[in-house]
Amino acid sequence: MIRLENLYKTFVLRGQHKVIADNINVTFPTGVSVGLMGRNGAGKSSLLSMIAGTLDPDAGEIVSTGTISWPVGFAGSFHKDLTGAQNVRFIARVYGVDTGSLVDFVKDFAELGKHFHLPFGTYSSGMRSRLAFGLSMGIRFDTYLVDEVTSVGDSDFKTKARRVFQQRMAESGAIVVTHSVRMVRRMCQAGAVLENGHLTYYDDVEAAIAHHKRNMGDDDDGDDDDDEGF
Repeated sequence: MIRLENLYKTFVLRGQHKVIADNINVTFPTGVSVGLMGRNGAGKSSLLSMIAGTLDPDAGEIVSTGTISWPVGFAGSFHKDLTGAQNVRFIARVYGVDTGSLVDFVKDFAELGKHFHLPFGTYSSGMRSRLAFGLSMGIRFDTYLVDEVTSVGDSDFKTKARRVFQQRMAESGAIVVTHSVRMVRRMCQAGAVLENGHLTYYDDVEAAIAHHKRNMGDDDDGDDDDDEGF
């Protein structure tokens, strides 16, 4: 369970205050995948960062009864001078998981070959994504945070990534930020819509999608948005 209590957050952009969380009180249930929707600039990624603990709210707090991942596929914490394997070992020690098992999982999953033992700074963007996603899937969390994961490799790798993620979702929950309604329908059982600092939670994912489409001025019942997610 993740509970947002009286959460408030504002940014100053070009001299104007932008409120992205206006006294939000919402509970994300344990073991439920929630699609977090909203227009560009609504603050979805900032809200996810607050839940992850990498961004502080101005007021209020976030209470959790389980473990929460960093944003799935995020590669920003890797050290460029360490090899892929060394980065994985470091993260394993930070999270207190078996180092050998995690290294073996990520090595097999990411399919980097000899590059797994070369400095991360030499990796292409695709290689970085595969290493980051493999590491995200290698550690079990009660809730996974997913922020627009779209570039995790070719079609075969995306199929494998989707399969492993679905396996994790059988035992865990997720908060999924995406612009793809198809992805929300495929991955989520519930939904939430962020608009003007207010977050509305729906147990029915279709009700959340309908709310989001109304905000976007889209009354079409179709589902023709691009689906580039894993």
